[in-house]
Amino acid sequence: MAEKYDVVVVGGGISGLSAAKLLTESGLNVVVLEANDRVGGRTFTVRNKQVKYVDLGGAYVGPTQNRLLRLSKELGIETYKVNEVEHLIHHVKGKSYPFKGPFPPMWNPLAYLDYNNLWRTMDEMGKEIPSEAPWKAPHAEEWDKMTMQDFIDKICWTNAAKSFATLFVNVDVTSEPHEVSALWFLWYVKQCGGTTRIFSTTNGGQERKFVGGSGQISEKIMERLGGRVKLRKPVVRIDQSGESVVVETLDHELYEGKYVISAIPPALGLKIHFSPPLPPMRNQLINRIPMGSVIKCIVYYKETFWRKKGYCGTMIIEDEDAAIGLTLDDTKPDGSFPAIIGFILARKCRRLTGLTKEERKTRLCELYAKVLGSEEALHILFAMRKIPDSEIWKPEPESVDVPALPITTTFWERNLPSVPGLLKLIGFSTFFTSVAVAGLFAYKKGLLVRN
Repeated sequence: MAEKYDVVVVGGGISGLSAAKLLTESGLNVVVLEANDRVGGRTFTVRNKQVKYVDLGGAYVGPTQNRLLRLSKELGIETYKVNEVEHLIHHVKGKSYPFKGPFPPMWNPLAYLDYNNLWRTMDEMGKEIPSEAPWKAPHAEEWDKMTMQDFIDKICWTNAAKSFATLFVNVDVTSEPHEVSALWFLWYVKQCGGTTRIFSTTNGGQERKFVGGSGQISEKIMERLGGRVKLRKPVVRIDQSGESVVVETLDHELYEGKYVISAIPPALGLKIHFSPPLPPMRNQLINRIPMGSVIKCIVYYKETFWRKKGYCGTMIIEDEDAAIGLTLDDTKPDGSFPAIIGFILARKCRRLTGLTKEERKTRLCELYAKVLGSEEALHILFAMRKIPDSEIWKPEPESVDVPALPITTTFWERNLPSVPGLLKLIGFSTFFTSVAVAGLFAYKKGLLVRN
């Protein structure tokens, strides 16, 4: 006999649980079915005496993520800023260069024009894409047939810009440029506030973490929902052939509802039998949407030695032989449990997934020692309800505590030509002389630093 509810939610991550919370508060009878023995989905906080707490899944929150900021504040979960007081490091061609700001500065005038044109073009294209319906963009079909690799090859003229653009895609979506649609990626970057905000720590997507870990969000919602959340209940069948929807779990329990909310990754939905079957084109689409690839690695140290050297812990590493592409300081807000978190991304993740924990640790520590110029990096301390349509896209008020400060661009960033534009403007004969003069002028005026 099926248990009857107004709504059955499949999936106990933040999306499913926040939906259940809203519906319950609206007076509806809701149940959440979660396959795992824990809630949280892609957020996963581990707690032990060695590290206190650590986020092995999604962890970061920043300006413009107002719904999550509101929800966490309501639940009494505080945030803290990821350390970026000291200098960041850009490691390229075997050398480390300290810098400040979201992107490393480019001192080669030609490369600077190429970088500037890349970010400007991506942000301008993003403005054409409707947030709620990217397929309605004027150039949707054209851009969707183009991979980000095609886009990079078309826009970038210098190897420096191409290399960094590849890393930019790797970091943002843990995939390779040839694996993602330009339309989708440009929409994704726009949703995150543009190229600068998505890549930034300060005033950007990586600005903050949650004191105690991001897993608390789901755990505290589960506490409020009480017995409405059922763990170890993987859904195997959803029958919509009758007046109500019947959901069956692996242990043959039945749950009947007026509506079902699916809040699981699309690929997992392919493991559920639907009656009547879902449209074939939807299944075809889902089969062509793989997950990205990333391994998060946290190395704990006796002290934050990198801060003593004037570094904040952020390293942007452009080196094909290096496992890590990006690091951040993962020390607790009170200064305890000094740590650096590194991300093994996309192709490198797939390449290195067979390494043992010890092999991975050795590679990371040797890399950090090289980039930071410090043998201290070699010392390891620890192992390791139905609502009106008008409500669906209702804008969320900006967070008072974490406002999105304006991202400004200089006159030159807005108006400098691209490399091909410059070539067309001045011709090859005077190219090198003009670039040198322009570069010297920009350098003296301090125009090469991005705000």
